[in-house]
Amino acid sequence: MAVGAATVRRLALALPETAEAPHHDMTSFRVAGKIFATMPPEGGRVHVFVEPDEVAAYCGEFPGVVEELWWGKKLSGCRVLLGGASVPLVRELLTESWRRRASVKLRAAFDARAAGDGP
Repeated sequence: MAVGAATVRRLALALPETAEAPHHDMTSFRVAGKIFATMPPEGGRVHVFVEPDEVAAYCGEFPGVVEELWWGKKLSGCRVLLGGASVPLVRELLTESWRRRASVKLRAAFDARAAGDGP
């Protein structure tokens, strides 16, 4: 089942201290003001900013769904084509991208809650 823009928004905003804000002609999802994902208005894809080695792994595991995302000459993350993506995949990529931008303290609180150790 295809993932839609509303699902991407719900998954992104479920991450702690995430806010949605405009970014050029797209919407962006941010933690502490730092962008971890963007989505164009037509909503057919989402861009997530993960480490280059993760980009290669996701592209290899999900060909035709996850593509390299370049910013000029820099590999900056993954483009996820929502028509072929699953909710677990989008959730995982958004979470990985969020973790790169969140503070150490916020990541620790998130991990503690996920492990059942936190409030």
